[in-house]
Amino acid sequence: MSSTSLAEKVVPVGLYDLFFQFLLIGAVSFGGGIIAYERILLIEKKRWLTADEFMGYLAISQTMPGLNSVNLAVLAGDHLRGALGAFVATIGLILPGSLFVLIIGVAYTTNTDHPLANLILSGVAAAACGLLAAITYRIGDDHWKHLKSLFIIVPTFILMSFIKLSLPIVLLIMAPIAIYIYRPKVSS
Repeated sequence: MSSTSLAEKVVPVGLYDLFFQFLLIGAVSFGGGIIAYERILLIEKKRWLTADEFMGYLAISQTMPGLNSVNLAVLAGDHLRGALGAFVATIGLILPGSLFVLIIGVAYTTNTDHPLANLILSGVAAAACGLLAAITYRIGDDHWKHLKSLFIIVPTFILMSFIKLSLPIVLLIMAPIAIYIYRPKVSS
């Protein structure tokens, strides 16, 4: 038997296995790290994709709207089992997080007057604000040290947080200012 005939006899991935593996990823990676878990599953654990295929699908998923991890599940599922595989992998990935949010939402709506519920939500909101601030600071990197950048960052923050303008309005105001400040310098 030649090596090409062995490659042709590869057993397709079962839909149940595809669903279950992505369900596990959705459950254990709740809160982050989903792409890393998808890589471990698809390349190392199950060997359903090569490293090059994974990187290609990841690059495509980053250009598509939506969450990269969900886009990657769609592309990998489609590659492995067609449209039904894309559907099964996606449902498996998003089901645990969706159920968690649904259960928490129902628990909150039935206990809105309970002081502990509001205290927990206040803590979650504070943690989310802290995480967002930390990520913003890290993404900003050196921009926090430049006066030009602060002329964009501070007014944007004030317009959004204190004046409560919508994002499109803030963009209409701040984009021309940012373009002017960072315009290319023409040397004469």
